[in-house]
Amino acid sequence: MSKLKADISIIQSGIFSQWDSDSDELPRFLKATVHVPAELDMEFGFVTRIKKAKNQVLKYCIYHPDIPDADGNVRPPFDGEVYIKENDWKFYLGDCIWSPVSNKVGNWRMTLELNGKVIADKTFKVHNV
Repeated sequence: MSKLKADISIIQSGIFSQWDSDSDELPRFLKATVHVPAELDMEFGFVTRIKKAKNQVLKYCIYHPDIPDADGNVRPPFDGEVYIKENDWKFYLGDCIWSPVSNKVGNWRMTLELNGKVIADKTFKVHNV
């Protein structure tokens, strides 16, 4: 593992075009904001630039505002891991509003963690239109 200290910055944050998870392309940045209208298919999140951390494990987590599942139970946060692919890598972490829109209002917190330390933390305020 590299002895260099990773360099991390959030380079874009706000509303994006729809993300295609099957593509290597990042979604197109549309508007810088933390205030997101609760509209169907509204895509929001942030892009980080991570340098000097190739092959390390990046953990991500999206905390939803008590959104119920089909059984009425609060959904757990959405989380996972990904390997950093390059020494100068851009990573998109985001989500979109799905139906029903009415229960998606509230604070959505998104975090990235590297080596046990939170390296990016952004909260979006989803509100009724």
